[in-house]
Amino acid sequence: MQEFFAFFTTVVAVSISGVMAPGPLFASTISSGARQKLAGFKIAIGHTIVELPLVILIGLGVLSLEIFPQFRLIITVLGAASIFGFAAIQVRSALVGVTKQDIKYGPLLTGIFLTGLNPFFLVWWFSIGIKLISDAMILWSFWGILIMFAVHIWMDYAWLTFVSASSSKATKFLSGRSYKIFMICINAILVYFGVAFVLDILPAL
Repeated sequence: MQEFFAFFTTVVAVSISGVMAPGPLFASTISSGARQKLAGFKIAIGHTIVELPLVILIGLGVLSLEIFPQFRLIITVLGAASIFGFAAIQVRSALVGVTKQDIKYGPLLTGIFLTGLNPFFLVWWFSIGIKLISDAMILWSFWGILIMFAVHIWMDYAWLTFVSASSSKATKFLSGRSYKIFMICINAILVYFGVAFVLDILPAL
């Protein structure tokens, strides 16, 4: 039991840097939360759909940076494109209105795309995260991967749900014009991350 608590503390301490770091998923949660109180929870589900298979494949040795040398370039380009597209859709929805279909499916797909196409997220797991996976497998073999993931993922759900709920509460006090300005500013931050992705790979081109 003492071994588990020591591991739990390590995973939480290391993971919090990735979970709470400002990034496209955080900004998109604020943006989506402005329209849906539980958007963060749905985004976390989408995040899990990508993250769990990735962690398992890394643990089993199926995935590594050496297997696909150009992966960061490709993921960065696709990630930047998805961010620009998402920001454009969000701003348009704020200006001309949003449909029920957008509300129903938006957050889940946002969680999937802005996780799977985020190069910094992938690099985190292939560098910092791989140590957590290795330590977990030394302690509990394959089951260690699932134990480590469970200890890690609850923070994503707690944080993203809190962020979207806070955003939803804050926007209730905004007028129509202020709401539009708020959405434009938040999505401008998203565009900034997209541009940062592209600038990060320019030296390698």
